[in-house]
Amino acid sequence: MNLLTKDMMPELLSVNEGSCISLYMPTHRAHPNNLRDPILFKNLLKNLKNSLLQKHSESEVEILLEPFVALESNKEFWRHTLDGLAVLGTVDTFRTINLPVPVKELTVVANSFHTKPLRRYLQSVERYNVLGLSLHDYQIYEGNRHSLTELELPSDTPKNINEALGYDLTDKHTTVASYGGVGNQTSNMHHGQGGKSDQADIDTEKFFRFVAKTINDNYSGPSGLPLILAALPEHHNLFHKVSNNLSLLPSGIDVNPKSVETDELVKHAWKVMEPYYNENIAKICNEYHQAKSKDTASDNISEVAVAAAAGKVDTLLIESELQIPGKIINETGSIEKGDLANPEVDDLLDDLGILVTKMGGKVMIIPHEKMPTKTGVAGLFRY
Repeated sequence: MNLLTKDMMPELLSVNEGSCISLYMPTHRAHPNNLRDPILFKNLLKNLKNSLLQKHSESEVEILLEPFVALESNKEFWRHTLDGLAVLGTVDTFRTINLPVPVKELTVVANSFHTKPLRRYLQSVERYNVLGLSLHDYQIYEGNRHSLTELELPSDTPKNINEALGYDLTDKHTTVASYGGVGNQTSNMHHGQGGKSDQADIDTEKFFRFVAKTINDNYSGPSGLPLILAALPEHHNLFHKVSNNLSLLPSGIDVNPKSVETDELVKHAWKVMEPYYNENIAKICNEYHQAKSKDTASDNISEVAVAAAAGKVDTLLIESELQIPGKIINETGSIEKGDLANPEVDDLLDDLGILVTKMGGKVMIIPHEKMPTKTGVAGLFRY
């Protein structure tokens, strides 16, 4: 499964060759709903073909769409989708990206990939990680307000206490088992020679230290996403004690994640995450209004585009679902509106986000109801 990472974006943003094809669509995780996905994909291919024929010959279009057509008939691929799908291609490039969030149906042919839905996901303040932790093993998830997806640990990374500690296990003859689910309705039982609970506690601390470092090095450090601990209540204090993870939230989920369904775990996680989400949105919107009062911010797309081209935009807020067909036509940031059906026209907001990113600015994709402006754009300037 090809999941989106930050490392992919520089490569995708650097593509600027001929006709760049971008296809987005919602997908489904389970049968029988996922049977409809290849049908929708086929219909979207028709839209792409009509757009490409405005600029290319029939034979050229056939070459450009060849990998898309092959994907349509790949039954194994359609069995393993998530909630959304991005398919990006040029004559030399083809990439499929599964997304754990739904995306709207969209086809765009332009001189660069349409990446706004991808950047929206990566830059969303809704995203977080959940660490599911027990005395024996652990799992890492990525989530948002709607879903959780378990992430694969690096292939060479120990995945349980035996692999992590190996010969360093203090109590090799004791197995510690946790029984129970939510709250304090649980107990630890020690089986073996003499019930060596003190030695088992030493092993637990060693294991928790290992997990804390692994998650920080491989996930929290690179992504900066908030981390929510999901574990039985008696394990929270020890994990917080041994962890140096700056992304670890003080509040967590008092449940063994393996004891509840994923949908239930999402509800628990979002209950923890929502206050931080609202706080982050309110903070950036307040910063925009303060900057606007000092004439160091704007909601005029033409002004923001000119400032972006000059490297003046420090932070750009873009409305998530809004599209403004057009393009930035020169190095001064002049804009030209158009029609998305035109194979040389993309979404102005998408192009603007790409430009700000390339100039070292920060881009945040904000839901309509949280945007501090009515124009779909808010730019905070460096000076």
